[in-house]
This record gives sequence, structure tokens and C-alpha cells, in this order.
Amino acid sequence: MSKIKKKHWKDNLYEIIYEADTPAGKLFDVVLLIFILASIALVMLESVSGIDDKYHNLLYIGEWIVTILFSLEYIARIITVNKPKKYIFSFFGIIDFLSTIPMYLSVFFVGGQALVALRALRLLRVFRILKLARYLGASNQLAGAIKASRAKISVFLFAVIIASIIFGTLMYLVEGEENGFTNIPKSVYWCIVTLTTVGFGDIAPQTPLGQFLATVIMIMGYGIIAVPTGIVSAEYTRSANKKEEETNVEPKKIDLNSQSCQNCLTSRHKDKAEYCYRCGHKLNIDNTLF
Repeated sequence: MSKIKKKHWKDNLYEIIYEADTPAGKLFDVVLLIFILASIALVMLESVSGIDDKYHNLLYIGEWIVTILFSLEYIARIITVNKPKKYIFSFFGIIDFLSTIPMYLSVFFVGGQALVALRALRLLRVFRILKLARYLGASNQLAGAIKASRAKISVFLFAVIIASIIFGTLMYLVEGEENGFTNIPKSVYWCIVTLTTVGFGDIAPQTPLGQFLATVIMIMGYGIIAVPTGIVSAEYTRSANKKEEETNVEPKKIDLNSQSCQNCLTSRHKDKAEYCYRCGHKLNIDNTLF
């Protein structure tokens, strides 16, 4: 009897933490988002010396409160899954760990020499902002579009590198060392800076022919910036249209929810699915308590 009660408690806690279909799960996500944003605000305020000097103790206490809450969340995520290593070594598991541990390290590393290292460790708390990505559904679609476009983008970047080498070499031959183009690598560097429309101004062509080549490179730069954006945008639009088309034609086949497998953490299962499509583990579909 106690065994059933323990399992029931774990399953319901798992639904609250890993899923957002239930009111309790939605509330958990909202509260967690609030604390993530609060922790980011604390890190930003601590970096302002005037504010930190005046409210250091208050910020320190607030940071400990957030750290303890995130620690409890981290432990809860570990104990509610069947394979804890799956979460611990996952992307978000590592981010959760890195964003929580610096405050505990500050307890053990004390002294003047360690203060410099601690300032670097405190920057790890910025990783908390990456936890926001799990709540942005559109980010998955954008990541998919970038991944689908990687071959085209790679070819494009390779062409840009070749063009930079060619124009950089030409500028080295035209301008020469007397005008600051002392070698080909430095000339290629200038070409990349100009092509990307950054224009640091540390090197500039002096001859009419060099200035003409620079003008051509600048004009090319505007077109080059637009190409990868267009590639990703086209892929994003294509995938969005495909998803909408599938939704209109076969709504039942892609009617997905946030049901997450307790065994392998795979999400986005079909509604009323009883088993995980990846590992075959039985899903926890008892939502009667919510």
C-alpha cells in the first residue's frame, strides 16, 4: 500500500514539473519563470557597483532564496524521473546545475585570493536565462529551420571566405605595405570587416583603385548579410506552412500535448497516447487530481 502511495506521489510531482497540460503544471511553470527573471535581475543589479554597495545584504539574501528554490527544483526533477542520468547530463540539466552551484561554491571559497575567482563563478548564474528557452515553443521551430538550412548556409559561408581571401589578396597587391596592408592575412581581415559593414577604420585604402575595390566590397556586404537571413526565413516559412497544411488535412495525427515520458523525457506525444513513441514506456495519463 505504501509502495502505491509513493509511486502515486512521484507520478503527480512529475506531471507538475515536466508537463503543462494541468493547472498545477501551468502554475509551476509560471512561478518558475518569475523566479528565473528575478534571478537575472539580481545578477544585473549586483553588477552595478552603486546598487550593490547600498543593497548588498538584500541582494545577497534574495540570491540565496532563489538558489535554494532552484536547488529544490533540481532535486525534484532528478527524483521524479526513472533515469536520473538522462536529465542530469541533458542540456537543461547541465544549465540548471551550473546556474545553481556558484552560491554554494562561494561558501567554501573564501579569502582575498579567491575573490577574483568567485567573481567569475558568479557569472555562471547568467546561465539561468537559458532555462527560459524550454518555455518558448517558437524557438524549437526556429532551431529546426536553422538546422534544415545548415547545408545552404555552410556553402554560403564557404563562398564568403573564398571571396574574402580573393579581395584581401587584391587589396594587398594594390595598396601594399605603405598603406597599412602589410600582409595578406591582415588584408583579408580588413576585407571581412568591410564586407560585414563593421568598418573599424584601423586600415583604409588610399589609392583610387583600392577605394574602388572597397566600394565594391561594401555594396556586396549588404547583399551578403541578407542571404543567410533569407535562407532561414524561407525554411521557417516552409516548415510553418507544412505544419499548418498537416493540421488542416490530418488534425488527429498531429494533435500533440505536453505529455512527457517519465523514462526518457521525450515530450510532444499525441493526445490520448498511452505509450512513449520513442522508448515504449507507459505514459502517466492519470490527471484526475488536477
